[in-house]
Amino acid sequence: FCQDPFKVATACLTAFCLILLMILVARSSDQDCPSSTAESRMQKGCANVTALTEELQAVKREKSQLEEEWTHACICATTAPQTTPVPTKNPCPEDWKHFNGSCYYVSEYRRSWSDSQAYCKQQGGHLAIILTAEEQTFIWNLLPRGYWNSYWFGISDQKVEDDWYWVDGTKLVGGFWEDGEPNNHVNEDCGNMVKTNVLSRVATKSWYDAPCYMSLPWICEKLAD
Repeated sequence: FCQDPFKVATACLTAFCLILLMILVARSSDQDCPSSTAESRMQKGCANVTALTEELQAVKREKSQLEEEWTHACICATTAPQTTPVPTKNPCPEDWKHFNGSCYYVSEYRRSWSDSQAYCKQQGGHLAIILTAEEQTFIWNLLPRGYWNSYWFGISDQKVEDDWYWVDGTKLVGGFWEDGEPNNHVNEDCGNMVKTNVLSRVATKSWYDAPCYMSLPWICEKLAD
């Protein structure tokens, strides 16, 4: 072996090359795992970026659609015909009260029975004609309480005593007289309705007769519009 230096050198070089090759192979194997891990992480990152990009595009499309719908709604609202609500018409003039197709006016002034009827005619009506307990109660509730608040309404027996007629010519049937009324105490030929401070008094017993020349406030009635 010592006698052939060339063979020795060749053998040593070969051994060195083998050792070097083994070292390189080992290093290459050790570096494969980090490289694979990095590549895997990069792939996942790319997938996440792709998903986020698609989600962003979807949000942009939805935003664009909402903007188009909003613009369309604004255009429709602008071009739609504007309607003004029609105010509800009061079937009665000012200061008149409505009940069951009629309007009623309670005066604060005083006149005789005939002058009161003339005033009501000027307003397109007549002194109140009261046919039902409901109508009587409604009118009576319009009157203020007082010591002796008395109001003309549309009934009289001026033509024949105790023969009571309404201003439209129809004969009285029944009525809402106070007990003992009408009594024609001193030529009392016209009907009036009384409301006092006495709370026990009721609407259906509030009619009295009185002289037609007395000055009293009155109650008008006319048809509602």
